[in-house]
Amino acid sequence: MRLFRSCSIVGFVAFALAGCFGGQTKNIFPPRASIQQLAVQADGSWKIELRLQNYSNVSTTFGTIDGKIELAGNPAGNVGASPALRIGPESADLIETSLTPTPATAQAVSSLQTGNLHYRLTGRITTTDPVGDYPYTFEGVLSPVPGLNGVLR
Repeated sequence: MRLFRSCSIVGFVAFALAGCFGGQTKNIFPPRASIQQLAVQADGSWKIELRLQNYSNVSTTFGTIDGKIELAGNPAGNVGASPALRIGPESADLIETSLTPTPATAQAVSSLQTGNLHYRLTGRITTTDPVGDYPYTFEGVLSPVPGLNGVLR
């Protein structure tokens, strides 16, 4: 009986310790892009800071970002970048891109003095490590930054 009890205890301890050596589980979640800042340039084009968000618990290398921007329900144009940027687990980083807006959206941004401007960003993000191809949609609002003409956040 003692031998059975000793073997049972050793078996239980070995089984419990086996779970400690499996390593961390990799949880890969779709990344997302959103607009951090939009700045109207002197020539009328927009400089856009895109916020790239990595929701996974492993580092992710962003290969390409392609998207369409709508402001106040009107198409503004397309943005794209190939940053080859590695973002740590559950972190975010910014990239810059530019856009020549449609006349209607350029007018909506230039005439906005107060309040919010609703935007929608849709497109695809490809990652190279881990490899993935993810559609995304993000809806948010941009507001004028006090003291910085032509800058929305």
